[in-house]
Amino acid sequence: MDREGPRGRRDRPLRRRRARAAAPGARARGERGAGLSGASTSAPAGAPFVPHSDAYRLRRFWNWFPMGFAYALLYMGRYNLTVAKNALGEQLTKDEFGEIFGVGTFVYGLAFIINGPLTDRIGGRKAMLVALLGAGVVNLALGLHLERALSGDPGSLYTGVLVLYAANMYFQSFAAVAIVKVNAAWFHIRERGGFSGIFGTMIASGIFLAFTGNEWILARAGTTEAGLARTWWAFLAPALLLLAMFAVELFLLRDQPSHAGQQDFDTGEGRVSGDAEQVSGLRLIGRILTHPILLTVAFIEFCTGVLRQAVMNWFPIYAKEVWELPSNHALRKGNWGAVGGGTGLLIAFGVGLGLFLLSRKMSGRARGSLIALAGLACLVPFAFGGGWGGLLFVAGVIGGNVAGWCSDLFFHSRRGPTVALFYGLCVLGAVGLYFTLSPTPDNVGAMAALMFVMSIAVIGSHGLLSGTATMDFGGRKAAGTAVGVIDGFVYLGTGLQAVCLGELTTRDWSYWPLFMLPFAVIGFLLCLRIWHAMPGAVRKGGH
Repeated sequence: MDREGPRGRRDRPLRRRRARAAAPGARARGERGAGLSGASTSAPAGAPFVPHSDAYRLRRFWNWFPMGFAYALLYMGRYNLTVAKNALGEQLTKDEFGEIFGVGTFVYGLAFIINGPLTDRIGGRKAMLVALLGAGVVNLALGLHLERALSGDPGSLYTGVLVLYAANMYFQSFAAVAIVKVNAAWFHIRERGGFSGIFGTMIASGIFLAFTGNEWILARAGTTEAGLARTWWAFLAPALLLLAMFAVELFLLRDQPSHAGQQDFDTGEGRVSGDAEQVSGLRLIGRILTHPILLTVAFIEFCTGVLRQAVMNWFPIYAKEVWELPSNHALRKGNWGAVGGGTGLLIAFGVGLGLFLLSRKMSGRARGSLIALAGLACLVPFAFGGGWGGLLFVAGVIGGNVAGWCSDLFFHSRRGPTVALFYGLCVLGAVGLYFTLSPTPDNVGAMAALMFVMSIAVIGSHGLLSGTATMDFGGRKAAGTAVGVIDGFVYLGTGLQAVCLGELTTRDWSYWPLFMLPFAVIGFLLCLRIWHAMPGAVRKGGH
């Protein structure tokens, strides 16, 4: 029945015009009220992605590449503790190592409550400089303390390392926030799947430097006249490199394109707060912790923190303690002679370069396939000659790039589906690990394969969630706080596994995979909750 009557029908066009005129204000009020309530965050429709100029891309390269290398060196100055523990043997017990690493990671996680909002205020550039300078100085102090303790005061070893490592982890926490904060202003959301690959490669190269690089350094440092291994060089060498990168970044790193002579642009992300809105750090954290998607991401990353370090840190200890593998085994320090040494590296890089140059003459899938083959050719020597660090490097490069590629290509920049697939691999890996613990020749190969696949999954997941999803849903203004909260959960999980596995593996190594399994299952189920999640700006803007 028509209840409006003739006059009502005549007024319909007028009411429609008024509704259209009022719509922007209504949308703005709705967006301000929505805050962080869901996937469609409080963001206006972003502008369509416009390809960047060559000049912009070049300047962006000089912004992210040195910063990525600096981040890798920070990893080298973070996981050097694991390499030092293996070199020290029973001078630093597994329980003591677990406590030191656990306290350090809890400090790292809790520091984000301060450093995330602080980075949003001071900018990513200053935060990265603080990380490099602080971690460099503290690693220097760790090396000097270790030398003094091992040379004449072994009783002070544990306490000094505990305190200094906690300080190191506090300064390290600035870096993860800074790298996302800076890159949020330089990458459009449609480019961030690719950035996830970059982020994963940074992490992977840092892990390689931490494990294999520090092992090389200790091998070349040799022993003192008294026969004492110069373990302190695992801290002194990263310290010198970090201080050198501080000087480099002082001149190169910039917070946003306009600070480097380029033009700022709409990155198309969701936002925690509007560009002009001033929000306190605690209120910003509150918004993030009540945002259903970011909160789910935080819980997934808590599981990632457990699984990542359970694989990365405890496998080399297991390989030495249970399997008693020789130091030059491919699963420990490796042997570059197995891949032809320097000649083998040059051949691999030459093949990779040739394939890359050939790809420039191709287009579409053929070009992408050749680029992928070029990358794999360069990675071969690291997989077979770079030891545990080399395997983690290869796993990280593959995991980070596959995660970003799948997310953008198959799932239209949704991060949840790819991470769910990776967590499914972690569930299967933890189950398989339980059945391959006994030290038999067949199990060595099977466990190595499981560790490699799980490393691909956890490093890829971490890069995609902490490095990309935080930019997507936090936006440029709150990227620091968002990644701070998310990475805080990562390292709370890391701290939990350090304390628990230090105790459990002392009793029986069978607890190792059993401890990982429930976190893999929980992480997988949580991924299903964010399967369809995308920032509101992308949904509205139709990029």
